[in-house]
Amino acid sequence: MPTAPRADNKVEQVEQEDINAQMEKIVMQYESVLLRYATRILNNPTAAEDIVQNVFVKLFKMWRKGMKPSDKLQSWLYSVTHNEAVDYIRRETKLSDLHEKASAELAITHNTNCNTASNEMNDEERRELVLALIRKLYFKEQQVILLRLQEGLSYQQIAEITGLTPGNVGKILHNATHKLSQMIQQYMKTG
Repeated sequence: MPTAPRADNKVEQVEQEDINAQMEKIVMQYESVLLRYATRILNNPTAAEDIVQNVFVKLFKMWRKGMKPSDKLQSWLYSVTHNEAVDYIRRETKLSDLHEKASAELAITHNTNCNTASNEMNDEERRELVLALIRKLYFKEQQVILLRLQEGLSYQQIAEITGLTPGNVGKILHNATHKLSQMIQQYMKTG
């Protein structure tokens, strides 16, 4: 004779459904920005999808009943995304070489396009140029620029994600934008 389901099982099921609904809401809110950030770091949309998926799996595993999203959630998500991306880069040592080759090919293609038609760049060409030049910066500089300019995060938020101090973030951002400006000027002279 089958036994009736216990009340505890129904409570656990309702709690799990609540957790699932919370996770779905968090994924909907943060997935696209984390994908964009990871894609910019890795220059590989497929790897970025894997990284962001791992981030949400980690969040789901650590989430307990009764937990609610807090103000620190965004920083935690970016921080874990950053760490996962760094780990991926460490595992994939060839990725660095691919970045250089892709940047060089983009610059050659861009030079060809600029020299044949006109020296005026459209918005998309300028965007591609800046992204290619950003990839030539040191990793910390890339990361700080992307978090600040693309994601619009504060120095404090960037510091929490990267493990730097806010002052260090400001210094890196200043130096990186100065370098980027010089690279753009150099490119415009020679391009």
